[in-house]
Amino acid sequence: MVGAGALLECLADPRVESVLVIGRSPTGRTHPKLREVIHTDFFAYDALQAEFATCDACFFCLGVSSVGMSEDAYTRLTYDLTLAAARAMVAVNPRLTFCYITGAGTDSSEQGRTMWARVKGRTENALLALPFRAAFMFRPAFIQPVKGVRSKTGWYQTFYTIAAPLYPVLHGIFPQLTTTTASLGRALIQVAAVGYHKPILNSRDINALGTTA
Repeated sequence: MVGAGALLECLADPRVESVLVIGRSPTGRTHPKLREVIHTDFFAYDALQAEFATCDACFFCLGVSSVGMSEDAYTRLTYDLTLAAARAMVAVNPRLTFCYITGAGTDSSEQGRTMWARVKGRTENALLALPFRAAFMFRPAFIQPVKGVRSKTGWYQTFYTIAAPLYPVLHGIFPQLTTTTASLGRALIQVAAVGYHKPILNSRDINALGTTA
């Protein structure tokens, strides 16, 4: 869902010359800027390193829910998977800006009680330690899909559909906890283009950047 929102904003933004989507399945979209690579093993990237060498930024939007998962399994699909991609990228392109979609409540200390927050914190810290030109951690809380973007998880999408009419009220009451896929996509582009004064961004930062962009 987040990746689809980011893609829409990239295709619409004149600052973005081209978009390379690396995904598990086709996006179903066509656009002169867009090129897609279907990739099946997200722990191995040897065949894609030449592609990485030509990019200015990576918007890493992959993620899984921790519900029902052991810490080992969640670590493999969060820390191991993300770092496999990031290390492959930085090895051929240290000039790249890496933007990682993480989540509100992430534990930078890596010591808290909440499993997913520890793992996300460990992932963030490892990414920030890599020698990219810059790395930014985006920690949105509630994200409302807009512009036709939909979640692939059925019960999530049902919730978003119900919440859509209430979003303006929720955002007015909790601006620090709410954003949209469009604002997040625009914020990613803005940070990739001009940077930001801190490496960890919350929903308030995302909304401000989305408006600026």
